[in-house]
Amino acid sequence: MIISAAAFGLIVGALLGLVGGGGSILAVPALVYGVGLPLAAAIPTSLVVVGASSAVAVLPRLRIGVNWRLALIIGAAGTMTAYLGAAVNRLLDPKILLLAFAAIMVFAGVRMLMPSTAAGGACALPGGGINWRSCLPKAIATGAVVGFLTGLLGVGGGFLIVPALTLVLGLPMALTVGTSLVIIVINSAAGFAAHLVDLQIDWAVTAAFALSAMAASLAAGRIGASIPDTALKRGFGILVLVIAAYVAVQSFLP
Repeated sequence: MIISAAAFGLIVGALLGLVGGGGSILAVPALVYGVGLPLAAAIPTSLVVVGASSAVAVLPRLRIGVNWRLALIIGAAGTMTAYLGAAVNRLLDPKILLLAFAAIMVFAGVRMLMPSTAAGGACALPGGGINWRSCLPKAIATGAVVGFLTGLLGVGGGFLIVPALTLVLGLPMALTVGTSLVIIVINSAAGFAAHLVDLQIDWAVTAAFALSAMAASLAAGRIGASIPDTALKRGFGILVLVIAAYVAVQSFLP
């Protein structure tokens, strides 16, 4: 179990380092179907792994690759709703949660594959600054939705944050990656705290998964800065759709 956790950790960490999100899309299914953890244990484990590896992955981008104000606004809004998501999680059947997980992944994957029709989105100004009057409400709404899903599904939210930052708020992919990673760290910490009431976690599996993910995310973060934005977005979208199909099929199996 520990060896398989470490192997899947490498994949999750590489994805986080490359595109600034999507690690939890792999982490939860990998922990459930690959490592063999029940969903109740996979959710907090995923939050620890994704939060830790995101913190490492953002290191190469700290100086020029993070919009700190936007990250803190979205992260703060998400912190408030993560507890609500965790409360709803305790009321729902695991199969329903996995189907919801797959449906959200399909939406995010399709949006990432679609061409952006509005260059700049809500946030960008012609001179390259931030239009906070139109950006702030959407940033807060984005954070609230992602925070709720963090508590509900045990995800850092990167698979939603990345499309939101690029397509809704209009950030370039190079800035999106670092900003998304900071938001994921905040959301993961809030989501994990929300699950402390009924925490189920195997710390040996979590450590193996997290350490390998952290190593892979640091290496991939350095490589990802040199890959074109279009290639990152397309690859991210395709991967999300493939895993969504797998999770949906598995949720229907006895």
